[in-house]
Amino acid sequence: MPDVSLEAFLRMRDDIVAEYDETASRVDELRDAGKERTATFRQLLAQKMALSSMLDRYKRYGLL
Repeated sequence: MPDVSLEAFLRMRDDIVAEYDETASRVDELRDAGKERTATFRQLLAQKMALSSMLDRYKRYGLL
């Protein structure tokens, strides 16, 4: 059973890293287009910050 949990965690971690990279890219595209005041930009920025917080916690515990 522990192997299943570890595999699930690793998949989740990799998904979060990929989602962070995609979100950061979209935020940068909108910023470059001067769309910092749009709802989409603000939602993506909040999502990027939440994902960043999760990744920082993984780093703190040596999991990333």
